[in-house]
Amino acid sequence: MNLSKKIQSLSDADIDRIIEMAWEDRTPFDAIEAQFGLSEQGVILIMRRELKRASWRRWRARVQSRSTKHAALSAVDDARFKANRQRLVTFNNITGR
Repeated sequence: MNLSKKIQSLSDADIDRIIEMAWEDRTPFDAIEAQFGLSEQGVILIMRRELKRASWRRWRARVQSRSTKHAALSAVDDARFKANRQRLVTFNNITGR
């Protein structure tokens, strides 16, 4: 299946989720590809099509300067985000109920 057909077969909810994941700094393109089967080029095409021109430029400049968007360049071993306070919440007595 070529790229344009793959993009056309996505639902509106899928496209919204792809855009959300693409805006997140810590979500690599590999995660989007694993979930939706879209390469980095496919994500770029969706973003270009769906975003306003200024938003597209801002996103593109942001992505090009982020090594975390590219798993091969990223120094992050575990790409999941974990807040500093998460341990406090996890070991909280209230959550043990």
